[in-house]
Amino acid sequence: MIYDITPPITPGLAVWPGDTSASREVLMEIARGHSVTLSTLHATVHLGAHADAPSHYGEHAPSIEASNLDLYLGRCQVMHVDVQRNAEIGPEALCDPISAPRVLLRTASFPDPGTFSEDFAALTPRLIDWLAERRVRLVGVDTPSVDRFSSKTLEVHRRILEKDMAILEGLVLDDVPPGVYELIALPMKLVGFDASPVRAVLRTIASDAP
Repeated sequence: MIYDITPPITPGLAVWPGDTSASREVLMEIARGHSVTLSTLHATVHLGAHADAPSHYGEHAPSIEASNLDLYLGRCQVMHVDVQRNAEIGPEALCDPISAPRVLLRTASFPDPGTFSEDFAALTPRLIDWLAERRVRLVGVDTPSVDRFSSKTLEVHRRILEKDMAILEGLVLDDVPPGVYELIALPMKLVGFDASPVRAVLRTIASDAP
């Protein structure tokens, strides 16, 4: 079974305030007598489900095309975290032991991808340290950022950079039961860019798969 954990890309998809919403410019269209339909996409690279590049939060850090694709492909654990809006998530909020090198956290604190709300839950540097000690290589969230909306220092992003981990943000995890899956969420090879949208999916796997 496959779970699509990517929100639909439409002009109504919420983006970070001040960033570029998705829009489609139709250059040619069969219905207007052209031989083909041809479109241009205008949008932020931090669109919907996306992978942050280290260059987004670290000076002189690698851009997205240099990311190790192995980070975005493989065994992944989905965990439901029972937190309130504006919460800061520490290790104590995780109710299950870590059983995969990639962890996606369903916080349910950003319920509508079409409406930007500033009070989503965020991770803590302490949680990143804890996950890194357990050899987690990627952390994903169902919110626009691993840091608080109001954060100017981006301490969680910077701790992730320090631990050489990868980030997925903007996932839709409402319909995914807790458990271990295969994650497929490859970023595009956008040379020099600070992020890439991904088509993130989870595939069920046998419990004894390697």
